[in-house]
Amino acid sequence: MKSEKKMINKDFMLYLIGRMVSDTGSTIQMMIMPLYIIDIGGTAATIGIFSFLSFLPTLIIYPFAGVLGDRLNRKTIMVVTDLISAGVIMILAILAYWDMLSIGILLVAQVIIILMNGLFEPATRGMLPQLVDQGEATRSNAMVSSMRTASIMVGPVMGAALYAKFGIVMVFIVNGVSFLLSAVSEMMIAYKFTKVKSRSGIIGIFQDLSEGVEFIRSNRTIGLLCLFYLANYMMLQPIFSVILPLLFKMSLKFSDIRYGYVQMIVILGGLVGSIFVGVLFGKDGELRKPLVWGTGFVSAAMILFTALILPGSISLLGKDTFLFFVSLAGALCLLSISSAFIIIPIQAHIQKETPIQYMSRVFSMMGLLSRGGIPLGALIYGFTLERIALHNTMFSAVLLMIATFTGIIILLLRKTEDLKESNESM
Repeated sequence: MKSEKKMINKDFMLYLIGRMVSDTGSTIQMMIMPLYIIDIGGTAATIGIFSFLSFLPTLIIYPFAGVLGDRLNRKTIMVVTDLISAGVIMILAILAYWDMLSIGILLVAQVIIILMNGLFEPATRGMLPQLVDQGEATRSNAMVSSMRTASIMVGPVMGAALYAKFGIVMVFIVNGVSFLLSAVSEMMIAYKFTKVKSRSGIIGIFQDLSEGVEFIRSNRTIGLLCLFYLANYMMLQPIFSVILPLLFKMSLKFSDIRYGYVQMIVILGGLVGSIFVGVLFGKDGELRKPLVWGTGFVSAAMILFTALILPGSISLLGKDTFLFFVSLAGALCLLSISSAFIIIPIQAHIQKETPIQYMSRVFSMMGLLSRGGIPLGALIYGFTLERIALHNTMFSAVLLMIATFTGIIILLLRKTEDLKESNESM
């Protein structure tokens, strides 16, 4: 039993390393893309459209990726998709070196990368519960999130430095190498694949997909948690991918290096939040308390950020002062911390409540709902900012977010009380 536990720990560490390395490269590239698009003449609408279209393939591939993740060897899926992503990114580096790179080519490459990521995510989410004990679900997810956050904490600063000194070519090269190293790490995982009996043909695939949808539909708690996840990504993530680069590049006229420092602080907040969740809620797998705390902290951070970007606040504090920069970074850091209180407990609870044969399908549907919120939110923010001032857009987002999060928590609490009453009556 000891040797088995040691083996699981070793494989779990390889799992963490694989994600850590590829996440580092991906963060470098993704934080630079909005800046690169602006530098080559893009606008707020361009960034919104690019974000929407670059994530669109996820909405198509995710449901079927879950079926494949439950049918095929999850380790093989992870390795193959990482290798293909590495190849595509290296081609981008070559085209950029030859001055043949355009937004159109970048979009096509991003579609391929997103398709590979769509296959990768359900497989890796489905593998995690097989590498750790069930009782360690929350702590393991917190560790994955912490390691992932720690690995990409230097990404924004490194990306800004690479982009400023060497240009986009070096950004692509570093990202491509990271995917190659990730694939090598995943190859060494001693993962035991057990082939399950599955229906053949296209009809069988859709039947398997239907089973996963039915499982989520019949479990109201998981359905509400998926909705919470969707709202989190749709309302919060575009703040970092759309609002922040526009605020820094156009309104505040900050340098790329400053933008990189703020992004690093945001990622540090995610690390701190992950550690807090692991320490405070790792043992009992509490769900209600971290969600309530997270919603409260998110609301406070959103209100503070909105107040800071008001024209009167910028004029009063001075946009070039240390006080303003620290206050802005602190609000974004708090937003990142509080988001971890929402995301990690949701992931852990769904892993504990889902049978292993449904794991990839459930996480593919969960990913479909949550990841769909990112491009949709980016599109809405992008076009809204073309017509409404940035601070007014954020004020509307704050009100909508507080109402949505509070409503979902109330429904979850009611569901919990109903389950308790049902168990007591039995």
